[in-house]
Amino acid sequence: MKEINGGVCAPKGFRAGGIFCGIKPSSQKRDLALIYSEKLCNAAAVFTKNRVKAASVQLTQKHISAGLLRAIIANSGNANACTGDAGHAAARKMAELAADLFAISPGHVAVASTGVIGVPLPIAAIESGIEALGNSLQGDEAGHAAALEAIMTTDTRKKECSLEIELDGVPVRLGGMVKGSGMIHPDMATMLCFITTDAAVSKQALDAGLRRAVGCSFNRLSVDGDTSTNDTVIIMANGQAGNVIIEEGTPAFELFSQALEKLCVDLARKTARDGEGATKLLTASVSGAKDEETAEKLAKAVVSSSLVKAACFGADANWGRVLCAMGYSGADFEPGEVDVFFAAGGKEVQVCQGGVSLAFSEDEAKSLLSQEEITIRIKAGSSSGSAEAWGCDLTYDYVKINGDYRT
Repeated sequence: MKEINGGVCAPKGFRAGGIFCGIKPSSQKRDLALIYSEKLCNAAAVFTKNRVKAASVQLTQKHISAGLLRAIIANSGNANACTGDAGHAAARKMAELAADLFAISPGHVAVASTGVIGVPLPIAAIESGIEALGNSLQGDEAGHAAALEAIMTTDTRKKECSLEIELDGVPVRLGGMVKGSGMIHPDMATMLCFITTDAAVSKQALDAGLRRAVGCSFNRLSVDGDTSTNDTVIIMANGQAGNVIIEEGTPAFELFSQALEKLCVDLARKTARDGEGATKLLTASVSGAKDEETAEKLAKAVVSSSLVKAACFGADANWGRVLCAMGYSGADFEPGEVDVFFAAGGKEVQVCQGGVSLAFSEDEAKSLLSQEEITIRIKAGSSSGSAEAWGCDLTYDYVKINGDYRT
């Protein structure tokens, strides 16, 4: 397994592009993206569990129900959520416009939107830009980069990853992109994530592999405790690598799933680091729990705690907030068995032993917590359950960004 360049265009047979079409008049960045496969793809997706779902989510849920896609069209600057019948009509029109470019069925087009909720989507701007969008497609890293820019909103960093593995002597590639800085909290994925692969994978194996990867990556990610109306993770597999088709329960499935998990974990970590206003990436690493599910609950509670996040922003070794978050997580553990360490840059300091205070150097702890990547390492007991979750610090800038997000 090795990292490569190219993003969603790294796998064979995929092209991507992005343009500015004026969805948000105050912006001059690209705001309309397209990813296209030369061949019909087996596809799978996971969506937000928010009861309030954007029109794009509802349409794509319908389109992907047969497990087949050819293209993804996505816009930034407008979420097309809570927009009524007009919003549903606009989502359908987006699919039709993309389908017309390639003379394919609109049912083979996924639609995604991100931006402000409750504002009508200016579908006329998308319609006027669709020809330019089609002409922007490229099968290289530049095409991937243009599409990625076009789905970004408050993101400050590009979040991308591509990998190559070998299955029975055949090179197979995976590529992915993510947008998301705010409204990031476990309950699926809380962002837009598009993944491509040239692997030949059965529909059932692709769906199982994606859900497994999402469960240990995006579902262990929290920036601010808010789950979006638009969260979508889509994977398309066009089979152009030429490998023997991957089925569940085979060694090839395990290797493919490991690669997909690695890609998703990388994207999840990058999303946490790019949280709105964030200055630090936080990792809660729990070991010694009675099982993985328990460890996951504990880790997610810690990275989701506003008080833990604020303490990390201030480089304050307030370890009591870690135990507090563990205590309301709903996980079964014994507080008297908990040890807590703060770690960064290859060093660590223990701040709690057996659930009680331990003498430690405040200066050393502050130095570690002042670094850009911090790990809160927690030993929850003497069993074998372990898990990691990712988040970021809570800063003044988060409030500034969201205080006037709409206006």
